[in-house]
Amino acid sequence: MDPEAMAQYRYRAVCEVLGGSPIGEVAERYGTTRQSLHTWRKRFEQEGLPGLTDRSRRPRTSPARLPSSVEAAICELRRQHPRWGARRIRHELGQREVTPTPSRATVHRVLTRNGLVQAQVQQHKRKYRRWQREAPMHLWQMDLVGGVMLADGRECKMVTGIDDHSRFVVIATVVAVPSGRAVCEAFAAAMRRYGVPSEVLTDNGKQFTGRHNRPEPVEVLFERVCRENGITARRTKPRSPTTTGKIERFHKTLREEFLDQVAPFASQEAAQQSIDEWVAAYNHQRPHQSLDMAVPATLFRPNGPARPGPIPHRP
Repeated sequence: MDPEAMAQYRYRAVCEVLGGSPIGEVAERYGTTRQSLHTWRKRFEQEGLPGLTDRSRRPRTSPARLPSSVEAAICELRRQHPRWGARRIRHELGQREVTPTPSRATVHRVLTRNGLVQAQVQQHKRKYRRWQREAPMHLWQMDLVGGVMLADGRECKMVTGIDDHSRFVVIATVVAVPSGRAVCEAFAAAMRRYGVPSEVLTDNGKQFTGRHNRPEPVEVLFERVCRENGITARRTKPRSPTTTGKIERFHKTLREEFLDQVAPFASQEAAQQSIDEWVAAYNHQRPHQSLDMAVPATLFRPNGPARPGPIPHRP
């Protein structure tokens, strides 16, 4: 029903009430409530026929509406850091003492309203049981990752390691060839700097284990280094990458926030220097969502410099 017809319909109902008809009967006959009829009559007596038209239900004031300055700050942070989500932006606003600090949901609504996020179809991902060790240096996750490109066209690999409890990166060493010896030298350097972890978790790569060697298992150099330093070497189950999910998540962040954004490095040494600088910021400045926005360095406690034995020439 159009607004003018609706006003006339209500006018006829009000006229019957003003003419003395019982308000309950009129309300039933016109398909409304006694309360609505009282409201119509009051508005008609105060404003005449225009008072019977529909009115906007939008509140005249919005005391909870976010100040324009805060909304502008949210949008500016997103434009400067396109990979920051609502949670990270809210954290940064709090760090900068922006008041009022909006909720995560409010930040997301602002980003959506300003076209700074794209609507995505909800995907019900498989849920995995999350776990972490209760203290630092209990367990390191280690792995290898590629994608370190040099200007001459070569691709280097990285030996990576992360403390399971604190997400502190303990190893990020660029190697030309990811041999077992290169892995062990990077591992030993990390132990000299931070101490010896109780356990280390890796996949079943040939640099880490020889238990799948054929025709019979052998002890590879990495396993020997662990044994001689009293470290329990743990392995993932075959085809179970989520077991080392923390190091895999670090690799994703490394690629998205750093490697994909920089040009090929002039040399392996230049690559190592740049990665060292990025890792330092990752450990000491970048808040981590899985740590409730704490910085990894605030939770990491090294055992102190260690003196692991020299890397033997043969396993």
